[in-house]
Amino acid sequence: DGYRNTNLYQGGREANTDNYRYQDGNYEGYAPNDGYYRGGDEPAHEEDAQSDVTEGHDEDDEVYEGEYQGIPHPDDIKEKQKKRAPAVADEYRDRDDLMAERMEDEEQLAHQYENIIEECGHGRFQWTLFFVLGLALMADGVEVFVVGFVLPSAEKDMCLSSSNKGMLGLIVYLGMMVGAVMLGGLADKLGRKKCLIISLAINAAFAFLSSFVQGYGFFLFCRLISGLGIGGSLPIVFAYFSEFLSREKRGEHLSWLCMFWMIGGIFASAMAWSIIPHYGWGFSMGTKYHFHSWRVFVLVCSLPCIASLVALKFMPESPRFLLEIGKHDEAWMILKQVHDTNMRAKGEPERVFTVSYIKTPKQVDEFIEIQSSTGTWYQRWLVRITTTFKQVWDNVLYCLTAQYRMNTLMLAVVWFTMALSYYGLIVWFPDMIRYLQEEAYESRVKIFDEEEVSHFTFNFTLENQIHRNGEYRNDKFIGMKFKEVRFEDSLFEECYFEDVTSSETFFENCTIISTVFYNTDLYEHKFINCRLINSTFMKEKEGCHLDFEEDNDFLIYLVSFLGSLSVLPGNIISALLMDKIGRIKMIGGSMLISAVCCFFLFFGNSESAMIGWQCLFCGASIAAWNALDVITVELYPTDKRATAFGILNGLCKFGAILGNSIFASFVGITKVVPILLASSALVGGGLLALRLPETREQVLM
Repeated sequence: DGYRNTNLYQGGREANTDNYRYQDGNYEGYAPNDGYYRGGDEPAHEEDAQSDVTEGHDEDDEVYEGEYQGIPHPDDIKEKQKKRAPAVADEYRDRDDLMAERMEDEEQLAHQYENIIEECGHGRFQWTLFFVLGLALMADGVEVFVVGFVLPSAEKDMCLSSSNKGMLGLIVYLGMMVGAVMLGGLADKLGRKKCLIISLAINAAFAFLSSFVQGYGFFLFCRLISGLGIGGSLPIVFAYFSEFLSREKRGEHLSWLCMFWMIGGIFASAMAWSIIPHYGWGFSMGTKYHFHSWRVFVLVCSLPCIASLVALKFMPESPRFLLEIGKHDEAWMILKQVHDTNMRAKGEPERVFTVSYIKTPKQVDEFIEIQSSTGTWYQRWLVRITTTFKQVWDNVLYCLTAQYRMNTLMLAVVWFTMALSYYGLIVWFPDMIRYLQEEAYESRVKIFDEEEVSHFTFNFTLENQIHRNGEYRNDKFIGMKFKEVRFEDSLFEECYFEDVTSSETFFENCTIISTVFYNTDLYEHKFINCRLINSTFMKEKEGCHLDFEEDNDFLIYLVSFLGSLSVLPGNIISALLMDKIGRIKMIGGSMLISAVCCFFLFFGNSESAMIGWQCLFCGASIAAWNALDVITVELYPTDKRATAFGILNGLCKFGAILGNSIFASFVGITKVVPILLASSALVGGGLLALRLPETREQVLM
């Protein structure tokens, strides 16, 4: 009786298929008593969205419970609809009317889908997907740290100048920014799984390739494209996973997923610590091709991405996305798979998936179908690509319409201020530690004045020394290293340099007479205002040479390792409290606490103090990152979710580029500007976040 209404047709037993109810935890869809399809009052866009699930009859009237019985052919439905009262065709209807109808359908679907996910339960399927997507998120965390770890070795291996080093550090963020916007937008049109596979494949291919290339320009290009790939994965991962979670589980489990970013940082730090210092872990091919240990490290860092890519092949597309584009049957089969997987894991394989019909929104996009005989192949592909990117651009503009404009702008400010302060400080911390180390190193410098050495052979390392007004006659410098050595106003007469390697070594205002330099890297730029009289340079060393005694790098690896590990308590707390105190309070509270932590940096005058404050800051700020990921997913509808996340994450990476550039420029000059800038940004962003709408009680639209 609950399904009888005034829409019943005379002489038939048809009901409006939009009606559905959810009672006592089970979804009940309408099915005629005799089990035969009678042709209901379905709208045109739902023609291919009908299915009987719980019971069906064959010619011998045998019952198959729980079997999917298929849907009536769309042509059969069209023929029956033609016989009914004439309706206005969609092409003659106003687009606003179509959009209003679609929005109404989406609201009905959102509530029904929530009930379906609750019926499917949370179990083995979600945990499997959790680890697969976690590996993709781990790859993103690794990518952020890779370049910072390889720079000290790569700059010597590829003869990088200071400007080149800075560009290599920023190029990954630039690629991530472009990839987040582009691939995030495509995920709302092509599908979560397909675009995530494309994203991870791009990252894995170019990360692998970058470990073998020798030239700086090609290496820079490979890291740019690699960053583009992994940047696109972040928006897709959160949109993808959220669409398999119920309202009660969403905040908590998205926060647990964020832990894989921390695991990626720990993995990168541990691998750098264990691989890069072992310079023998490589090989050479002639004098031109060198594969040093830092390249092995780059190769190892691509493993999480490759593992996620392989595992993702066995996971299904998001059923929520499929319903948005009208693919009812595919979505139903995936939801049944989720239900059956979880029920078998719980020891209840007899439980039947009771859903027979799922609402699909009205399709209003204009799709262009091109016949194979039309034009050339590249013209057909050009039309398809142009149409797809136009739809992506429309989605971008939709995020700035009146309905979402304020939320998008406020979220943009919060994402940007968070990224500016966080990424700026995590680069500033290691740079400040290096600066403190250099100050301590320079304080131990040995100064030699007016020394006179003649007929002596130097075959050992000279380090951290200044020689002033010295005289060196008939001396030999053979098979040795100069590290941080300066000769000022000195005389070299009839000396012989052979097989000499130098690092940060210079000759200033020196006079060099009848001296031979054979197989050395003492190039012209290392002689500043010097007079070279009858001196000869023979067979200069080619390329750059690794410094085999770098001790400072170990501390940098340790700092990054501890910084990544310190977010573990914040991750646990945010996961447990996300659904209890809400997303807004989590963001505002975390950012304000992080701002307070910044002020303690004024007291960081030693390496241990800087490491301690870095751990405190990272641990306090991680809760804001987790809550930002969750609220961004929940504020936007399914067909705009990955696009909006991609835009905001792209803006985040732009903030990271600015933060890296600004904060690094003040190292060794002042601590006041970076600290005040970071704390001000965090306070402003945190207060603005409190004005965002709370989303923990709403279903995914």
